[in-house]
Amino acid sequence: MWQYIYEQISASIDAPFSCDKPRSLKTASDKQIYILENPQYQFFIKLAAKGHKSHFEAEVIGLEHLRIAGDLYIPQVISCGITAQKSFLILEYLPFTSPTESDWQRFGQQLAQLHQFEPQSMYGWQEDNYIGATVQPNQWHKKWATFFAEQRIGYQLQLLKEKGHELANIDSVIDKVKTLLHNHQPEASLLHGDLWQGNCNFIYQQACLFDPACYYGDRETDLAMTELFGKFPMPFYQGYNQIWPLDDGYEYRKPVYQLYHILNHALLFGGNYLASAHSLIINLDV
Repeated sequence: MWQYIYEQISASIDAPFSCDKPRSLKTASDKQIYILENPQYQFFIKLAAKGHKSHFEAEVIGLEHLRIAGDLYIPQVISCGITAQKSFLILEYLPFTSPTESDWQRFGQQLAQLHQFEPQSMYGWQEDNYIGATVQPNQWHKKWATFFAEQRIGYQLQLLKEKGHELANIDSVIDKVKTLLHNHQPEASLLHGDLWQGNCNFIYQQACLFDPACYYGDRETDLAMTELFGKFPMPFYQGYNQIWPLDDGYEYRKPVYQLYHILNHALLFGGNYLASAHSLIINLDV
């Protein structure tokens, strides 16, 4: 397997590459993570089951869109494919550095600029992709309230029901979300889609994004995610609002946007996330 992967790297960089011993990194996911290095090169590689190839391919598409759309640092894709046993994604190795407050402020400004890049007339994506390990449906739709209620909240509730966790009447929750987002027709911005601190870092004072779940939707969903699992430092939000200020309605909509990710965590991990999701559903303000 490794020899084949080294050959793919060599073909991509147009130079010979080999590695004496791949260095394994700990991960809480179902993927295996390694650093491949020799005196000349370093690469980051994810390995998963062969059926995971579509996940990696969707990740590559998201990374390429983010690279084209903004000034944030996006890791270069070296190769993506399958061996006899595994699927793999090889990225450039990123030597992360500690950010300053001004770095976080610039990150916020750059995210706002990314959200302003060539907005679409409809909400969705060119294909279904993934939020974590879960399929994320992205059928194009003209109305944001319908898109988010049905393809985000309703879809997650249906998956939970199929696993034996019926948190609420699905049709009733969908109607409730449509009511909450009624008449909210934001620009369809390019979104990272899963923007928490585990999916971003800094390289030489430049903010870097990875592991995207891209689609075109309400920019507020990215901001809501940054506040869910450990809020970003305040200079980030100050920088964002300098470029594209959020309106007062964001605080009203934020809980339903965060509900999507809580539902997905409930689906993937169960436990306290199920109770958190149920509580958020009960307390949706409509």
